[in-house]
Amino acid sequence: MAGHSQFKNIMHRKGRQDAVKSKLFGKLAREITVSAKLGLPDPGMNARLRAAIIAARAENMPKDNIERAIKKAQGGEGENYEEIRYEGYGPGGVAVIVEVLTDNRNRTAGEVRAAFTKSGGNLAETGAVSFMFDRVGLIEYDAKAASPEAVFEAALEAGADDVVSSDSGHEIYAAQDQYGAVAKALEAKFGEPRKAALVWRPQNTVAVGDEQGEKLLKLIENLNEHDDVQNVYANFEVSDALVQRMSA
Repeated sequence: MAGHSQFKNIMHRKGRQDAVKSKLFGKLAREITVSAKLGLPDPGMNARLRAAIIAARAENMPKDNIERAIKKAQGGEGENYEEIRYEGYGPGGVAVIVEVLTDNRNRTAGEVRAAFTKSGGNLAETGAVSFMFDRVGLIEYDAKAASPEAVFEAALEAGADDVVSSDSGHEIYAAQDQYGAVAKALEAKFGEPRKAALVWRPQNTVAVGDEQGEKLLKLIENLNEHDDVQNVYANFEVSDALVQRMSA
């Protein structure tokens, strides 16, 4: 199992089992507030805010929480969060990108560095690994939204670059400058997606054994549990057996 989904699905299931909704809602609210501050508070005119709201709805975040996060930005309330990207190497030299929203750069840098060190990895300079990824738009739909053929045809017509369909759903990738138009066209055909965001997609993946894979998944889990961390990406693939064991 390759790409970012091999640990995304594991963490999603573990998150539900461990009842960490409040922490997840906090992260989603932070992204909504920052998005609304950086642009207009209208999701129809602010693509990033719309993506943040879609992500919140996908996790069943209450409407009141979403509206409160937007009002927080309009009222100039709350902390001023800084967007930072950390790059490093996990066990086995796997490339890892960590995106954060923080109100304390020094604290977050130290804690992210400690997570890498504890796993046997190390934090590197910005730009050290991002060249191994493409910054692209990702639009996701549940498998039941349409058949793989229908999604592929619609995505191709909309100007997407790639479509990956599986039992867990459809992932449509588009270039940054085409992302907004592709998302709009697909939404008109299939309805609101379960996710729409700019992501770091690995150009190639590195196969790792179960022992290193377990350490990598643990590193990513620890990073995702940090309040300031919004997204984690890595360029490795692990066996289906390990995925099943970790998600059990």
